[in-house]
Formats: sequence, C-alpha cells, structure tokens
Amino acid sequence: MANTYSQIYIQFIFAVKDRERLINEEKRICLEKYLTGIIQNKKQKLLAIYANPDHFHILMGYNNLNILIPDLVRDIKSNSSKMMNDENWFNGKFNWQEGYGAFSYSKSQIDKVVKYIINQKEHHKIKSFKEEYVEFLNKFEIEYKNEYIFEFYED
Repeated sequence: MANTYSQIYIQFIFAVKDRERLINEEKRICLEKYLTGIIQNKKQKLLAIYANPDHFHILMGYNNLNILIPDLVRDIKSNSSKMMNDENWFNGKFNWQEGYGAFSYSKSQIDKVVKYIINQKEHHKIKSFKEEYVEFLNKFEIEYKNEYIFEFYED
C-alpha cells in the first residue's frame, strides 16, 4: 500500500500442549531454524527466538500488515506441528496448546526484550513459565480468567 508506514514489535508466547517438556536442546535449535523460515516467508522481521522445553518466545517486527496476527500465529503453530509430526520427532502426535500471548513493545524496548528472550534458559532457573506468563498478563494490564489461560500443571 502506497504511503503506509508502520513499526510494530510483538512478542509471541505459546506453549506445548499439556505443557509437556518435549523440546530438548537438539530439537530446540532445529525448531528455531524452522520457525525462522516460516516467519521470514511471511515477510516478517525476526528479532529473537527461543524454544524452551515446554513453551516458545518469538519477538518480531510485524512488517507485513496484510496478514492478520491470528493467521500468522496459526501458520507458525500448524506448520511447525506438521513438520515435527511428519518427521516423527516424538512418540504420539505433537500439538501446541490452544491460544497464545501477544505483547507489543516500542523500539526503545527492543534490546531489553531480545536479551530477555535469548536468556530464557537462565531466566527459568528462577521463575516458572506460569509465573512468567501471569506476570506478562499483569504487566500489560490484560484482564484474564484463570480458566482461559494456558493449562498449567504443577511439577
């Protein structure tokens, strides 16, 4: 579209179904590369990505406004699930949990968010995913009901 300019930064967070800790280090690297390809093919600008064993963080510049955010996340999740199932990464069928978080940032916050994402391994030695996710919802003043956020299973 002529004369349309945007600068939108979004962090997406989504979880493995039933919060199973399925993504080991070898799979993490492969999955991150695969998701990077999906994001780039959708004409979005990837800024940071990290696959935890049970959940995922992506920070991107949302550049292609012709694709709706729910469609983008659906494509990321469905294409990656298909790849993992086609390659038989796991016993049984892999699925992402329904839903996701999408949190927007200003350009001045990007370096801090990138560092946060790439340091997920260290971060989760201190804080659980549930604590992290609820903290995001509260920080961004998102009203929620416990029954509608990700299912969390106590360790």
